[in-house]
Amino acid sequence: MSRVALVTGSAGLIGAEAVRFLSREGFDVVGIDNNMRAEFFGAEASTLWSRQQLLDEYQTYIHHDVDIRSEEQINAIFAEYQTDLELIIHTAAQPSHDWAARDPMVDFSVNATGTLNLLEATRKHAPEASFIFTSTNKVYGDNPNRLPLVELESRWEIDPSHAYFEQGIDESMSVDQTKHSLFGASKLAADALVQEYGQYFGMNTVCFRGGCLTGPGHSGTQLHGFLSYLAKCCITGDQYTVFGYQGKQVRDNIHSLDLVKMFWEYHQNPRPGEVYNAGGGRFSNCSMQEAIRMCEEIVGQKMNFTYSEENRIGDHIWYISDTTKFRADYPNWQQQYGIEEILHEICSAAMTHVEFNETRKTSQPKTLA
Repeated sequence: MSRVALVTGSAGLIGAEAVRFLSREGFDVVGIDNNMRAEFFGAEASTLWSRQQLLDEYQTYIHHDVDIRSEEQINAIFAEYQTDLELIIHTAAQPSHDWAARDPMVDFSVNATGTLNLLEATRKHAPEASFIFTSTNKVYGDNPNRLPLVELESRWEIDPSHAYFEQGIDESMSVDQTKHSLFGASKLAADALVQEYGQYFGMNTVCFRGGCLTGPGHSGTQLHGFLSYLAKCCITGDQYTVFGYQGKQVRDNIHSLDLVKMFWEYHQNPRPGEVYNAGGGRFSNCSMQEAIRMCEEIVGQKMNFTYSEENRIGDHIWYISDTTKFRADYPNWQQQYGIEEILHEICSAAMTHVEFNETRKTSQPKTLA
């Protein structure tokens, strides 16, 4: 009997990383991805190149160009595999604060209703499977901005006397009475549904509340994909805009492979209805100013960037994930990629990507520092 895994958003950053990892582990992988990222953010964000790579690399990869909002089509796929489905990794989403405000109906239908369709299909056809959901730290809204923060030379930092200073923000932070952005609200609805299917139906569901998820497979654009888009602009000379907080806002960044390995550890010993913060933590984080400086050093040229005093609505000033809970439950997980390794990989991938090469200002090849 085949071991089958299903991955939504399978041509995206985390989805494609999951496809590769699971294929190496001997799974037949069923991918669902209709390239809505290009619809959200334009041609530069298309994931068709990633889809083709997966089809070329893995004979056991099966792709479905299906919208997760289609209950009928989703059920048909699940009905084909039934209990052969061992693992579902749900990464498909509308991922942008700004885009969500443009069309809240589409944002909610993709993030919340699409997740509900997948949960119901799993309950009907593969109730013993692990259901792994890529949630977001935006479910906490702007509560992190109420923490006691201190402005340093190149970053904001939490007051050293605070309980979050050593490890970061844990899962006890409230998701209530806070501004989420419409994106954060739709993901919070999905997050609650995933928990409920675990608690109420006893299914093996889990929410990973990600910080900045990143890596060389990201099709970065201005509205989503912070480090990837930053690297692209540094290489091409396109103008990058820093929004608010003096460019000192801090993000923890987790490599896509480190995150997929968290998924894998969970699947070995699933805990129904669990929630884990998932990010780079103190191991891998940077401010916008620091990221710009690192990109400039790696690429060997200055960034073309401007500064806007207006920060994005719901944006965090300082966010570092505390992964203590996950590491306690799954002590075999080891984080591999720090921020410098991540940026080197991203810049290297950007320089060799055809799309980037076509837009470079000079035909002279660049080498990494």
